[in-house]
Amino acid sequence: MNKHMNRRTFLMAAGAAGAGFLAAGGTLRADQVAEGAPHAEKLGWRLGCQAWSFKDDSFLEAVDKTASLGLKYIEAFPNQKLSKEHPDKKMGDSLSADDRKEVKKYLDDKGVKLVSFGVGGYSKAVFEFAREMGIEEVVSEPPLDAFDEIDKRCQEYQVKLAIHNHPKGHSTYWNPDTVLKAVEGHSKWVGDCGDIGHWMRSDINPMDAIKKLDQRIIEFHFKDLNKYGADAHDVPWGTGQADVKAILAEVKRLGLKPFFAIEYEYHFGHSLPECAECVAYFDKVCAELTGA
Repeated sequence: MNKHMNRRTFLMAAGAAGAGFLAAGGTLRADQVAEGAPHAEKLGWRLGCQAWSFKDDSFLEAVDKTASLGLKYIEAFPNQKLSKEHPDKKMGDSLSADDRKEVKKYLDDKGVKLVSFGVGGYSKAVFEFAREMGIEEVVSEPPLDAFDEIDKRCQEYQVKLAIHNHPKGHSTYWNPDTVLKAVEGHSKWVGDCGDIGHWMRSDINPMDAIKKLDQRIIEFHFKDLNKYGADAHDVPWGTGQADVKAILAEVKRLGLKPFFAIEYEYHFGHSLPECAECVAYFDKVCAELTGA
């Protein structure tokens, strides 16, 4: 963000940009606010949403919003209410067999795949839930002494575990060096979920973290923040201090094929236009990276 632009001016500009983007979307369906990320798919990348971006909604509503962005992938988080009609039912291994079938059908009908689940536990019940639901990776922050057991469980269930980093002071894994130590000697079923924003809140340059973690990166909780530091907040990608374009170029250089989950933790309840800006910017950069 331009250091001379105050917050009010930025938000007005972002809103205008979003409105212009939507107005120009003549190819969008009536229920869409963005066109997805087709150029990302040419790089072998999948862009989707972490349902936490819509934490005040139900999971099924989060699926709807993900689909409205033209995206085909979602990460669920534990204990989000399942639907407006059934707020007592929560996403996770507590769902009944019938509820799991209904969720899978809803996802199929919307053309959205449930790729990932977290941030949460790593019990056998969680892995059984993941396998049944077709979830590829569980995102967690386990104890440092749990990885022998976790590696065996991942291979048994054919589900990866990605270590997440909350900010410094709130997570064992805020420093990527700790993640590397935790996975040392373990199979590639165990790796990293790099949270770009939480690295920035911990005053860690995301580029430095990505270069260190390299092939251990399984997915990203992708963000761009207005600044470094604990009190930073999300902004539409490409307008903050993360240098999204350089990050994506580095991911391509390393040959990584991660899942990118939009985790927009600002303006909850009315962030969809800003998420749409993120999608559009991401695919624009991907188009440049593919030479399109």
